[in-house]
Amino acid sequence: MPLRKDIWRVGIVRAPLQRLLALGTLDTQDITWLPEMPSLRFIADPFGVWRDGRLYVFAEIYDYRDRIGKIEVLTFGPDLQLLDRRIALQEPWHLSYPFIVETDGEIYMLPEAFRSDRLTLYRAAEFPHRWIPVKSIELDQVPIDATPMYHDGLWWLFYVPATTKLAKFSALHAAFAPHLTGPWTPHPRNPVRLDSASARPGGTPIVVDGTIILPVQDCSATYGGAIRALHITHLSPDSFDAMAGNAIRAPHSAGAYTHGLHTMSAAGHLTLIDAKCFHLSAHSLVLDVGQVFGKFRQRRGP
Repeated sequence: MPLRKDIWRVGIVRAPLQRLLALGTLDTQDITWLPEMPSLRFIADPFGVWRDGRLYVFAEIYDYRDRIGKIEVLTFGPDLQLLDRRIALQEPWHLSYPFIVETDGEIYMLPEAFRSDRLTLYRAAEFPHRWIPVKSIELDQVPIDATPMYHDGLWWLFYVPATTKLAKFSALHAAFAPHLTGPWTPHPRNPVRLDSASARPGGTPIVVDGTIILPVQDCSATYGGAIRALHITHLSPDSFDAMAGNAIRAPHSAGAYTHGLHTMSAAGHLTLIDAKCFHLSAHSLVLDVGQVFGKFRQRRGP
């Protein structure tokens, strides 16, 4: 159990994702930062959608006291004033990375939930606060940070497998399907990329001049240390080629939160990001000792 804990904070950048990936920096941007969370809690993995002039941001909310992430939705007005925030989805298992998909007149959420041993697609029954599971997506491995997109007549899914610690950071996999609900076919070249600096998905894929650009995490020094733009130059059911751009790091305006950046997602003319700081305190150490002692008592039994 690491003594130093990652704490994330979400920012809303007043610029589109394509421009930011081309610039390769966030330091010159106008960013609205969400308020910091109480001690040992954080909000991360933001994805957004506009409806009726309002921005709905879905994100992981996490508390180190119970270590089970939930999905929260934050509602913003057109001037980015916070109007409401509440839990949108929670399960007995950890949830994070709530990727939002709009297709065929419906809104879907594909949250990371590898501790449930499956990837579940949810549909908005009553947007934005009630979601129902509609499909369990079967793949070659239980995926982490599954990132879908529609391109050239097929649905594509990019992810890393929940197999080993190394694979979670460095083994990019892909799959394709005729529909979002499948059936999904794992790419025959999986893992299509092996690189701890440019494999794990970290945001919304976009297409620029026919080339897919997938934000990926640079985990070479620390988990979610930076974002790189992965330019996928060839993608078909039997081929994959890509090259990564330079690291995009947390901006100076993040203050103490400059130790990582692991999401850049598109929200119309805006971009959602999260930045990381490290936390170590007496409170944190006491919490860790208590959790270790609790596990020890469980193993010993009554």
